[in-house]
Amino acid sequence: MYAKEKDYWRDFAEDARRQGSPLYALLAAAIDGDESLKRLTAGRKPGQPPANLLLAAVHFLLLKGARHDLRAAYPTLGGDPSGRNVFALFRDFVAVHRDAVRHLIESRVTNTNEVGRSAILRAGFGALAEEESALLHLIEIGPSAGLNLIWDRYGVRYRRGGAVAVSVLPDAPLVLDCDLKTEATPPVTRIPRIGRRLGLELNPVDLSSGDDRDWLRALVWPDQPQRLARLDAAIALARQTHAEIRGGDALALLPAALAEIPPGDAVCVYHTITTYQFSTAMKEGLEAMLVIAGLRRPVWHLSFEFDRESEFAVTLTHHHDGARRVRYLGPAQPHGGWIAWEKS
Repeated sequence: MYAKEKDYWRDFAEDARRQGSPLYALLAAAIDGDESLKRLTAGRKPGQPPANLLLAAVHFLLLKGARHDLRAAYPTLGGDPSGRNVFALFRDFVAVHRDAVRHLIESRVTNTNEVGRSAILRAGFGALAEEESALLHLIEIGPSAGLNLIWDRYGVRYRRGGAVAVSVLPDAPLVLDCDLKTEATPPVTRIPRIGRRLGLELNPVDLSSGDDRDWLRALVWPDQPQRLARLDAAIALARQTHAEIRGGDALALLPAALAEIPPGDAVCVYHTITTYQFSTAMKEGLEAMLVIAGLRRPVWHLSFEFDRESEFAVTLTHHHDGARRVRYLGPAQPHGGWIAWEKS
């Protein structure tokens, strides 16, 4: 998502500032000038973003109970960064726990599962439901722990100008909030008839593992404790639901998964901020698979990705009988905080 490697940390800092994390904006800007800290990320797995890994590794160790004055600067641990030299504390923490930080960077991946994106998915699937009456089977690429495989199990309050414009499932165990930035309201009260739910994930998260759960929690930015609270609620719900997730290369698994859909049914392949890790060839391969599958049945493709310059965009594509139709649904905030819905 960041165009120039030499500007990576500066770009990450600016993105963190835009997404409401002044703590990570400050740390990333300071790390940009610290070659020792940047070198620590050299052993990460291919395609993995260094900032997310380094920052999450520190957060993980703190969540697991590591004692250090840095704890007092992290709101997810009851702290407050105000009035503290946070970068000095961060750098000292890494120096003390360097081997543990390096091990996490080299062994973990950024399989973030931001459940707030389900508010965006409900809008996208609502648009799909306006056009598709057949039973719809779901295949998510890169579902991590599968929290967004159950997007329809969460309540959502869509607000405009501070007032609730429309609400769905207000009594659900987890209710998300999403601002509407335009006068158009997405069709969120209607959803497709859903059949099978399947996730294809290279690095599945085992929700029965405390370490895996804590790594998911560590990927949340520590000055956004409300995101951590909703993640914990979503994990509790997902552990009761047990959505199916297959481990392996999603593009290698996808043809067989598509072939398993019963004749006469429709399928939607979807993903949220995942394909930025794909090469151009991988993106083209995904598109080719959907085109081919669309020769046999209606195939929908719901994408929430960094698709347009300077914005994360939601698009809905329909493949059927060799025809391809794309509908741009609008930009949205990466964590699901708002959507600027476009009229059809």
